[in-house]
Amino acid sequence: MNVFTYGSLMYPQVWDRVVCGRYRSATARLAGFRRRALIDASYPAAVPDPTALIRGRLYFDVAPDDLGRLDAFEAAEYRRDEVEVQVDVDGEGVPARAQVYVYLVESRLAPQDWDAARFERDHLADFAHRHGAAGGPRD
Repeated sequence: MNVFTYGSLMYPQVWDRVVCGRYRSATARLAGFRRRALIDASYPAAVPDPTALIRGRLYFDVAPDDLGRLDAFEAAEYRRDEVEVQVDVDGEGVPARAQVYVYLVESRLAPQDWDAARFERDHLADFAHRHGAAGGPRD
């Protein structure tokens, strides 16, 4: 099963701490969702928005045991849904089916979009250590 990631799991420093397998990946786009910041959290939320687009990373053919690890990592704040993404191949978008973690707790959504550059600059270095394989509601 393919998994589209749009937050902390886009980064190998986090992904490799959560899953056991090694997976091919590519950049991809998910239409119909917005990547929102969360109140008091460095990780984002994907929420439905028909006018928006999220750029992220698609991991191919993720094994069932690693899907279980990802489900535990995301915990009850997220629901895994099937979506269609566009995989970036030679400058073109190639459709693919994927699983994405959709955020469920509306009261924690911040008004602004998530800032990936800020996450990379201020949080990525220690995020995997604090929220890696031990689990916790993060993407």
